[in-house]
This record gives sequence, structure tokens and C-alpha cells, in this order.
Amino acid sequence: MIKNGSRIVALPGSEKTVRGYSGANLIILDEASRVEDELLGGITPMLATTNGSLIALTTPAGKVGWFYEQWISADDWTRVRINAAQCPRISKEFLDEEMRRLGPSVFSQEYDLEFVDASDAMWSADTIIFEDYPTLFGS
Repeated sequence: MIKNGSRIVALPGSEKTVRGYSGANLIILDEASRVEDELLGGITPMLATTNGSLIALTTPAGKVGWFYEQWISADDWTRVRINAAQCPRISKEFLDEEMRRLGPSVFSQEYDLEFVDASDAMWSADTIIFEDYPTLFGS
């Protein structure tokens, strides 16, 4: 218990094991881009009665999943992006070595915080047009 009466509860990363917990004032998701959509569905009801906040911390993990969708489309999120070059504790020499070691695609995602397509993707996500199901059939 914290002096102000608050407490910190760490919950497992499984939709099946977080259900039933409620009354959270703040939920912090670490590595949020890797949190499965089903787990998010089990977490957000915890905020229903408190009007609490959800903070999602992460590096990108491709152009897929709930975090990517929220990053590119939702207007009700505050987005903060600070890449490795903006962090004074990380040297340019370290970043140069990581670029050499990881290659541009992985480096862009891990250190520049860019959403990149999977390396084995046949098409870029930007080339695919998604439409509503009824629109496809003219109704």
C-alpha cells in the first residue's frame, strides 16, 4: 500500500486471468503493441466505474493490432513519441552500431518508433484498401 492509500497490482498478461478485477483508476500497459486484442477487451472494463485512465507504453510491432489502430485513427488519445535519438542517455555511437547490427527495418521500429510492415509480408499494408463489408456487396 502506498502512503496515499493507493496500491499497485500487477496482473498477468492473459485475458482469461484478468477478468473479474474492477475499479482500477489507472492501467499501465507495458509493451502495449504486443498486447493481444482479446486481453485489451478484458482490461478496459476495469475502468468502467472509475472513469480511470489507460496508458500504453511501447515500441511499434508492425502495422497490426489495437495499438497501431489507435495510434493512426483514434482522436481521443494523447500520443507522445520520443525516439532514441531524442534521448540524451543514448549515444549516437550506440545507435550507429545498432543500425549496423539490426538493419534499417528493425532499427526503424525499435529506435525510430516507425510502424513497419512485417519482413515476410507479400504486400505493404499501405497498398491494401480496406472497406466495410456491406460496401463490398453494394448494400
